[in-house]
Amino acid sequence: MRNKTGTYWIKLLLVVSLIFPLLAACGINSTIEENYPLESVNGSGSQTSYVYRAAGVSVPDVAKALVEQSKPDQQSPEKTDHMFLVYSDRVVHLQQDTAKPEDTLIEVDSKEYVRNNYDSSFLEGYLIASLIDDLFDHGRYGHGNYRGYKERDLYKPKSGKYRAPSADEKKAIPPMTVNRTGSIFKRSKNADSSKVGEGGLFNKAPPKSGKITRDSGGESKSGSWLEPRKSKKPKTRVGRGRVTRRR
Repeated sequence: MRNKTGTYWIKLLLVVSLIFPLLAACGINSTIEENYPLESVNGSGSQTSYVYRAAGVSVPDVAKALVEQSKPDQQSPEKTDHMFLVYSDRVVHLQQDTAKPEDTLIEVDSKEYVRNNYDSSFLEGYLIASLIDDLFDHGRYGHGNYRGYKERDLYKPKSGKYRAPSADEKKAIPPMTVNRTGSIFKRSKNADSSKVGEGGLFNKAPPKSGKITRDSGGESKSGSWLEPRKSKKPKTRVGRGRVTRRR
């Protein structure tokens, strides 16, 4: 009886250990899709690369916000130009945009895309050796020249070329961003924009103050939400008619 109970708990722990990494990977994908606009796409099937833009936010700040939402299996040391977040089936490559240094490019690569395109020696400066060996199957992969989206023209990927995303690929409505502030604005269902970022990149803070303005006469305008519009007396009309009865 004890053996059966022990076997049950071992199986349960194995299931949990497999499910949690998958949930973390799904969570990071949703977080990025919902908060940053999709800029470029490459690959298909198991080899995919999606690039998003965080306007006015530095690489370390984006990394911190993403880690708070979904903890990665491995995280590279904090740097201003490149950072990597490694999940169960995704590698998030954060890069400072050379054309717009105040922006961060968020490249979400499948592990197959990393294996078949990246230069493994490039990653040695950011990730631990054991993780690189596991990622590239101990030297079987990692012989590409690719070093990230911002250097795609100099170190080209083997798998296709980057292109603008199609309408179907832009399923999530991109948030409205303000340059050089790091704040994120998300569109509501009623197309009303509300600022997000007072309590972090993804935590909405309540408004600190507010006021109600009135016209010069000191009275609210008629028909506003402060005072219902006064209804006019309905017009009546006198007419003639007759009622017939069925025989």
